[in-house]
Amino acid sequence: MHNGMLVRKAVIKRGFGFAHSRRKISMRLIKNGQVLIDNRLEKKDILIDEGKIIQIDDSISKDCEVIDATGLTVIPGLVDVHVHFREPGHSEKETIHTGSLAAAHGGFTSVFAMPNVIPFPDDVDTMKDYQQLIKKESVVHTYPYACITLEEASKEVVDMKGIKELGVRWFSDDGVGVSTPEIMKEAMEKAKENDCMIVAHTEDMSYRRPGACVHDSEVVTSKGWLGIPSACESAQLIRDLEITKEIGNAYHACHISAKESVEALKNAKESGSNVSAEVTVHHLLLEDKDVAGPNWKMNPPLRSHEDRMALIEGLENGTLDCIANDHAPHTSEEKKRSMDKAPFGIVSLESAFALLYTEFVHRQKRWTLAQLVNWMSAAPAKRFGLENIGQIKEGYNADLVLVDLEHESLIDIDTFESMGKNTPFNGWSVNAQVKETIVDGKTVWKCINDN
Repeated sequence: MHNGMLVRKAVIKRGFGFAHSRRKISMRLIKNGQVLIDNRLEKKDILIDEGKIIQIDDSISKDCEVIDATGLTVIPGLVDVHVHFREPGHSEKETIHTGSLAAAHGGFTSVFAMPNVIPFPDDVDTMKDYQQLIKKESVVHTYPYACITLEEASKEVVDMKGIKELGVRWFSDDGVGVSTPEIMKEAMEKAKENDCMIVAHTEDMSYRRPGACVHDSEVVTSKGWLGIPSACESAQLIRDLEITKEIGNAYHACHISAKESVEALKNAKESGSNVSAEVTVHHLLLEDKDVAGPNWKMNPPLRSHEDRMALIEGLENGTLDCIANDHAPHTSEEKKRSMDKAPFGIVSLESAFALLYTEFVHRQKRWTLAQLVNWMSAAPAKRFGLENIGQIKEGYNADLVLVDLEHESLIDIDTFESMGKNTPFNGWSVNAQVKETIVDGKTVWKCINDN
């Protein structure tokens, strides 16, 4: 049986489901919820019409469909600027439909899909086809990246001007670094000229031996695995930041993992460069010592405790700007291979908010709910130029999430909408559960019961 069918059966069995329709939804009213507005929780009602929030007040009466949010917290839909949906080209791992359902299950209403699909979205015609596929299959707002270079081969920069005319202003060769400074400089010049953003996966392959799969530290290399040094990431990042400073273009760094990278970004920001960076959920929660097999294998690798602390502090002091997932589904067969041969990456869309809320807001009380939501919603929306998204305000998109912040449960891959089950977090205890996800006023995912 196809993996997707197995997932759907598991989801239905557990009492989860989704609803999505292209038809116009009539006026809807969310009542009795604690609503996150301007960084504080207030008991408010929210009136929605034609996909927008049209009124927020203490009490609203309207003859329309009512969503009872008693006991629930209403937060803005989350925004993830780094996901892999695998379709077209690798739909045995994930499809746009299953990936977007996974996003909705996790409370994400806007996501940015990386371009390492087949065919590569590296020209106008291919991008048009890709956009049509996304429009047909996605249940959330899915924004596609275009490649920086043709086929991510670092030899020829794509037609940014033509692609931007399609509404795509974000360019990435995610999965590989742009190998030469000459090509990256040309790309940045084109990005500057066309008011586009370069979103870079920095990786200098000269630092990485074949089969390397973990951080280059004794705690993991002592197990017989080959290490990837921090300089593999930071050296190319430093190169890019120098070029960005010269050109003056907008630049965003993907999945920062090393303390050296945090320091380089801090210096770049202090010098006035137009740069930003993301950190992933797994790099905030896990370290090299936690690695136990292929489900802990990701790129960049989990690094030291010192690195993890630098990432948390970098997020808190503004050096790092937002939290992303790098959701990377693979088949179970692929992840059953040995560490050196298994693919990099984990799935994380469905567990991200619950894990971070539980660890940093509920347990440590290190962050507030407002801080976490800002890093997962308003901050990425603002940086990537999404208008009327990321906050609960009148006139904004009705992209909303109803979440139970008192619900104790375990992360369970059997409830995942994603075709990928490759996560190190299965069985982790969490104190938050998404109950309903609304995109443009329409419910696209709903938890039917608590089982």
